[in-house]
Amino acid sequence: MGFVILFVIVFGCACGFILFRRNRLPSYQGPSSDSPLKLSVIIPARNEEINLPHLLESLLQQTLHPFEIIVVDDCSEDRTRQIAENYGVTVIAGTSPPPGWTGKNWAVWNGYTRSAGDHLVFLDADIRLAPTALASLMKAMERKSGVISVVPYHHTVRLYEKLAMITNILGVFAFTSPFERTNASKGLYGACIVASRDDYERVNGHSSIKSEVLDDLFLGSQFMEAGIPVTNYIGYGLVSFRMYPHGIRSELEGFSKGAVLSTSTLRPWTIVPTALWTLGLLVSSSALFLLGNAWAWPLWIGYALYMLQIAYFIRYVGKFGVLIPVLHALSSLFFVVIMLYSLYQVVVLRRVAWKGRHIQVGGKRDR
Repeated sequence: MGFVILFVIVFGCACGFILFRRNRLPSYQGPSSDSPLKLSVIIPARNEEINLPHLLESLLQQTLHPFEIIVVDDCSEDRTRQIAENYGVTVIAGTSPPPGWTGKNWAVWNGYTRSAGDHLVFLDADIRLAPTALASLMKAMERKSGVISVVPYHHTVRLYEKLAMITNILGVFAFTSPFERTNASKGLYGACIVASRDDYERVNGHSSIKSEVLDDLFLGSQFMEAGIPVTNYIGYGLVSFRMYPHGIRSELEGFSKGAVLSTSTLRPWTIVPTALWTLGLLVSSSALFLLGNAWAWPLWIGYALYMLQIAYFIRYVGKFGVLIPVLHALSSLFFVVIMLYSLYQVVVLRRVAWKGRHIQVGGKRDR
């Protein structure tokens, strides 16, 4: 029995190496300040007084200067609008979304309608950019054509933020999986998306997925259906974020709103090895609760294998400190909590909560 357990764990661990790709956004160091490109940076922001200054400061330091920076204040209840105005960017006062729209989609769409650039850069307010990030994004888009997005490197500070380690790794699996390259429903990562204005208008942008909770995934599908390639990178060294500085409740809500729904656009060839990797992880984590048991030796071997693999992955995924990779069972347990809460919201409540709003699940896309 011990060898069977060890086989399950080792096989699951091997699936992680199949899924994970160091598809880093290539760094471009060339001169860009005099580029003829007109970049419109659009930032939807709801209660982002903590994050927004970091993003705006990083945008002011770019080697490729944006043509315009637009912050859409999505009915914030804090100093979000005041902070944006202090930086001299264009600020749009958001309104409550009309029927059929989610709040973020409505905010992004309003930003787009007020923009004038020939390329659109959609950034979440918690993003932080290295000085050459915009230049690198545009160079990558030039090489690949189509639309690109970036899974940012996750900076964490407090212990509850570090618990998201396993959830982050699984997210990177979904976006770097080699089995997703030709997926007709391939999604984008919504925190950082770059598209030409022509391509965005060709699919009717966020208006085409206005009621979707997972706007980024379904927007990617719209581009793919229109024959516009989608390429996803990881942002190590160039694009990063600090996701949930407001507390563990916002972290739980943020991850759970899409944890179950996000699998709908993935191929089975991605879902199955991801499930096997997670199974091996959870089985190995039981080593902490079976001390002295006859099966403890394969579990401890498996636990160590996953610990080493996770230590390698997080070099490119995020900064989680030393303790959490060693005690990865804690992060695994947090992931289970996220999945159960997500399942409860989607199946029982038929709605998800995010930033004081309740969003109905099962919206329809415009065709």
